[in-house]
Amino acid sequence: MADVRTQLVTRVRGMLSHALGVTRGRLTQARTELDSSRDRLARTRRAAARVPQRVGAERDRRLTEIADEYDAELILLARRTAEAATEAAPGAASTAWSSWRPSPAARHEPAGALRIGAVRLPEAEPVPALVPLLDRGHVHLAGTDRAGCDAVVAALLLRAVGRAEPGAVRLIGYDPEHLGGGLAGFAPLSTAGLLTFVGPGGLARLLDDLVDQIRRINETVLAGEYGSLRELAAATGRRPEPWRVAVLLGGDELSRHERGQLDRVVRTGAACGVHLVVRGIELPDEPTVERVQVGDGLTRLRTAPGLPVRLDPPPPASLVTDTCREIAAAVTAGPAPSPFTDLLPPVDQMWKESSATGLIAPIGDGPQGRPVLLTLGDYPPHALIGGPSGTGKTNLIFAWIGALAARYSPAELEFYLLDFKEGVSFARFAQGRRDPSWLPHMRLVGINVNTDREFGLALLRFLAEELRRRADAAKRHEVTKLAELRSVDPDGHWPRIVAVVDEFQMLLAGRDAVAREAADLLEDLARRGRSQGIHLVLASQDVRGIEALWGRPALVAQFTLRIALPKALRILAERNDAAQALPRHHAVVNAESGMVEGNQVAQIPSASDWGTWSELQNQLWRMRPQDAAPARLFDGDAVPRLADAPDFAALRPVDESAEGRTAGSPRGPVALLGEIIDVQARSAGMRLPRAPGRNLAVLGTRVDEACAVLDAAARSLHRQHPPGTARFSIACLDPDADPAARSLYDALGDDAAWYDEETVPELMSETASALGLGTMPGEPHYLLLYAVDAAAGRLAARAGGRTGLEHLRQILHDGPERRTHVLAWWRGVARMRADLGGPASRTDQIGAWVALDVQGAELGSALYPGTGGPDWYPRPWRGLFFDRAVHRTGQTIIPYGPAR
Repeated sequence: MADVRTQLVTRVRGMLSHALGVTRGRLTQARTELDSSRDRLARTRRAAARVPQRVGAERDRRLTEIADEYDAELILLARRTAEAATEAAPGAASTAWSSWRPSPAARHEPAGALRIGAVRLPEAEPVPALVPLLDRGHVHLAGTDRAGCDAVVAALLLRAVGRAEPGAVRLIGYDPEHLGGGLAGFAPLSTAGLLTFVGPGGLARLLDDLVDQIRRINETVLAGEYGSLRELAAATGRRPEPWRVAVLLGGDELSRHERGQLDRVVRTGAACGVHLVVRGIELPDEPTVERVQVGDGLTRLRTAPGLPVRLDPPPPASLVTDTCREIAAAVTAGPAPSPFTDLLPPVDQMWKESSATGLIAPIGDGPQGRPVLLTLGDYPPHALIGGPSGTGKTNLIFAWIGALAARYSPAELEFYLLDFKEGVSFARFAQGRRDPSWLPHMRLVGINVNTDREFGLALLRFLAEELRRRADAAKRHEVTKLAELRSVDPDGHWPRIVAVVDEFQMLLAGRDAVAREAADLLEDLARRGRSQGIHLVLASQDVRGIEALWGRPALVAQFTLRIALPKALRILAERNDAAQALPRHHAVVNAESGMVEGNQVAQIPSASDWGTWSELQNQLWRMRPQDAAPARLFDGDAVPRLADAPDFAALRPVDESAEGRTAGSPRGPVALLGEIIDVQARSAGMRLPRAPGRNLAVLGTRVDEACAVLDAAARSLHRQHPPGTARFSIACLDPDADPAARSLYDALGDDAAWYDEETVPELMSETASALGLGTMPGEPHYLLLYAVDAAAGRLAARAGGRTGLEHLRQILHDGPERRTHVLAWWRGVARMRADLGGPASRTDQIGAWVALDVQGAELGSALYPGTGGPDWYPRPWRGLFFDRAVHRTGQTIIPYGPAR
């Protein structure tokens, strides 16, 4: 029994010394425990030899107890060893074939050793027999059992591809005897370029290529910074190179050159992810070589020669081919994007960068695993992004914004975003119902603005004003650049501004005033913005057909940073077609105006899905300054509410005493009509002082919009008058408008009076008579006339010598100076002209108007005599507001929605 135990001790000690990748600490502890048990057993035997014969029975009992204790320790040790081996080779590296499936290792996680069989100990659990390969060394197979060798090759290769991301392991087969038949099950990988075969006579070329790959990786990838790809992946979480496994299955005697190249691969390949699985060719005796001796029913490893290994059965042929088909399909579909976290600095380094001299952030990995950096500063100052729909333009913008926002604080960087295509992807940067957080750097987000080019123009005007402000400050301090200004004025607020306009060609479409002014502002900002830290990022599916850019080469020339997504056209230089062959999730980054020599290819991480972005945004939101406010969100599809308007909340009662002292004073209550399409959430308002012509006309046939304008005007005026100090006369002459008018009448309470088609002549007569008395004005009186032209017949009838229309004209002419103002809706310009006295009548008594579905030419003939009219194209829930006392041109507004 002692001899058996001694043999077991020898085997376990050999197993402890075996380099299976098992946790060293745990095995060291187990070996210490085993040595202690052996010492106790030896001491007991020596003591037993000195015991008299009469106590022999006691000696035998004690020896039996010690043997039982030792057996229990041996079983426990074997269990611990098996557990440690499983941890060292998790998932696909060691799972039994019956339940096997690919389980790629995480990018920072080593691939681990690979199982080929098990070591079976008496009365103990089998211990997995592991062979180091990926990132560790090479495998040499020898022995008489040809089928066993084939089983080891199949197991190593299948477990290797199962422990890596699809495409991360590339196989090269050299099988001159069977012409690749030994690797037939892996043939589906060849359709994705993951398996290539080298024919007879091609071994020299294969070895030369492997040596060249090792040299390239050492020079350009590791570059002296890391000792191996495994070390690089552990430090950076990135593996820029695949594993290359060359399977050499026999051949003729090697030439001197082939032998030299093979020895080089054996010595240096493992550090560069180049590995050999060899049978029939002798390998040098290097520490990186694991030798597997396969005999009939008995297999031994070089690192544990005393341990017999029972090989696992070969993987089922269907499992091999099905797995290889799935991997090939995944690779053919294109590489998966890398994690967004690759672009982010460590948490303790966020917001540590200064933007004084520029903005620098990675956008993805280059071919050699090095990050590709995007720079915005003095050079390059602006960027142009292009790519067809579905190629990842929005994702790239998200990735760039995230990389910048994580490095620069809101005091260093501000964003302004516009999206002219339909969609709400940019809305997540602003505060929302689903996620109350917002990106602290964001100052403006405009979505669904494809029909509101005026909003894009408003942003450019805002940036132009900011450019002027910064230029003036630079002149005062006698400097020229933002970096210099920040140096001499450290207490000033001078962050760099990045304005992103997606589908910018919509802003420049057409040949109207908006396109002309937008192009002029863009050119000025592009030319002068660089020195003051204002950077433009324009994105488009294609720049062909942008008429506003024709004849403006100076504008396009300022955008020296070009980013072309797959199949992008005319973003790079004319003869640079690098984008045509790009795979998915990649982009050509070029900071040399698109010239070929400036090309860099970057793999773009996935950044646009909700979960990926939300985690970063919430983290930055928690870091925001205490006085930070959410970004202004402009949604072209949303209808603003009067109650939410900041200008409505700021309304206060009018100072009546001051108003009454000076006739014609510019002061007076303001009627809010809608929201201006502008960077700031401002209301369009018409002042109603005691001055001629301070009446409002709403023009068009859209009932809901016309009612909304009158409703907002009346409610905002009512808010400025204490109860009982102003009169509101409401006359509704269109049944379709009756619900809206009734709602307003109910909201104004005792200050409102109701009139219909029957009683509206009485309203006109009484109001005109009061004005004709010539007394000092009393309380303010507002006449809200819904579809006033519908009562033309009744108003044309004479009452007391004058018609109702004549009374209306008198009110319009004399009323404003006596605090009586008309806010009326006409359903057409011609109808209004008829009520005012005919085509030749003057319209001076209408000081302001809001045009709805009225063409610009029609407005010109009636309200802009001698001109062609404004550049106005009607669209739903938009109006053109013009106040003679304030405006030179019309102002596009959004009527406030019905009150809730």
